[in-house]
Amino acid sequence: MSEREAQELIAKADKKATSSSWFFSGNKYEEAAELYTKAGNIYKMAKRWKESGDTFCKAADMQLKMNEKDEAANTFINASKSYRKSSPQDAIASLENAIKILTERGRFQSAAKHQEDIASIYESELIDLDQAMRAYEVAADWYAGESSTALSHKCMLKVATFAAQLGQYDKAIEKFESVASASLDNQLMKWSLKEYFLKAGLCHIASGDSVTAHNAVDRYCEMDVTFGSTRECQFLQSILTAVDNSDVGQFTGSVVEFDQLSKLDNWKTKILLEIKNSIGEESSLI
Repeated sequence: MSEREAQELIAKADKKATSSSWFFSGNKYEEAAELYTKAGNIYKMAKRWKESGDTFCKAADMQLKMNEKDEAANTFINASKSYRKSSPQDAIASLENAIKILTERGRFQSAAKHQEDIASIYESELIDLDQAMRAYEVAADWYAGESSTALSHKCMLKVATFAAQLGQYDKAIEKFESVASASLDNQLMKWSLKEYFLKAGLCHIASGDSVTAHNAVDRYCEMDVTFGSTRECQFLQSILTAVDNSDVGQFTGSVVEFDQLSKLDNWKTKILLEIKNSIGEESSLI
């Protein structure tokens, strides 16, 4: 199949869709949608991603004219898959069209999944952490409304991670602590508590309120009696002491010691650098 064939199919579809003649009456929108879909698939096979997405959107518009909303939502999603190869913003717009239909029809589980896809595009392709955070937060709320707790928590942790990177420490703390609280009685998730408490604690320290940070660590130990004996809790306590004493050497030593046993990821390293800078040293963290 050639791109020329796709163009011919589109021309036929355009003629059917816009005709007011009795000759083209009846199922003209259905026939036009089928022609647009065929053309979209031809473009897709040819890796003409923008043209494929545009043509799928035309098919979806025809399906909406027939009030075939579920079919239209699926076609907008197909369009987004093509757009994502070349035009992330168009992919987002197509997903938003699908999500509007899904939410109107009460399909919030599916809407949340595609809202998560939007967040992923902002995160990985457009590198817009603020928009990614907002999109993940909406997805988390919709998943929670559908009692999909694990999926909701996954999105909430993304929100917390990006909020901290954007310096929104209060928001990050609230999300990390919320997931931790919900995980206390879940045996499958309880092993992650020390990680959530560590990240929330680092955000408390980075926010510059030492008293609140101390209180938070004490509260985490009360919430989970095993936390006080963990390496994560001891690390938080050691760097809090260093911050209280304005002792950069002690801080760096604590970081090096922890890193040797539990390799620090980029997110923790960035937050720790923020904390280190706040006690007066602008040089490398380690």
